[in-house]
Amino acid sequence: MFRPCIDLHNGQVKQIVGGTLDDSEAPDTNFVSENNSAYYAKLYKADQLLGGHVIKLGPGNDEAAKAALNTWSGGLQIGGGINDQNASYWLDQGASHLIVTSHVFSNGKFDQSKLDTLVKITGKDKLILDLSCRIKDDKYWIVTDRWTKFTETELNEESLDFFSQYCDEFLIHAVDVEGMCKGVDMSLVKLLADKSPLISTYAGGAKSMHDLEQITQISNNRVHLTIGSALDIFGGTQIKYNDAVNFNKSYEPTS
Repeated sequence: MFRPCIDLHNGQVKQIVGGTLDDSEAPDTNFVSENNSAYYAKLYKADQLLGGHVIKLGPGNDEAAKAALNTWSGGLQIGGGINDQNASYWLDQGASHLIVTSHVFSNGKFDQSKLDTLVKITGKDKLILDLSCRIKDDKYWIVTDRWTKFTETELNEESLDFFSQYCDEFLIHAVDVEGMCKGVDMSLVKLLADKSPLISTYAGGAKSMHDLEQITQISNNRVHLTIGSALDIFGGTQIKYNDAVNFNKSYEPTS
């Protein structure tokens, strides 16, 4: 199934190449929208695209994030700088779920106490763990801090099973192909399809409707696909937004 996104950078809706975000220079950017976050929230609401995410990529995005959540209360997830101090605030702003990565890892190490505290605030049913990853030594490793820092946690069957105890879904960007529109990482998709106990949303590299159809089929709809830079609403030429919407409307799950 198609999941929509609203990626925010410096208060604007953008599509950014994964792994180029840091504090030293401007990231590689595929698209900067003339429309604000509320425009996209209104569009997704009209098409009833549940499970989309708003991601704050760095500071200066709170007002834009609130505008999107307020436009479709209960219809969008929020991620980026979420922690135990602001979790209740973002739920009050209308987020259906909170997406968390960096807060539960400190200097690359998983912090059980932080995750336990967060779950007490959100409940398992409103928490999504972002286990976005990059490849190192032929393995997938969870990355944090705008995808710039490797953690000590490998993304595999064991970690997926462990983290599934604490959240409702997983969100996983394949950072090495994010924003490149050169095809999805099917090895990662198959790992999620075969080993994740939870529904996962995969993002990174989608370039055609075939990607959406293939991922939905091989995972029996247990892996959903976020499409960003390839969409015409984000300046892309490969995939029409309306085609992705119509796919969701016409999809019939197999038994």
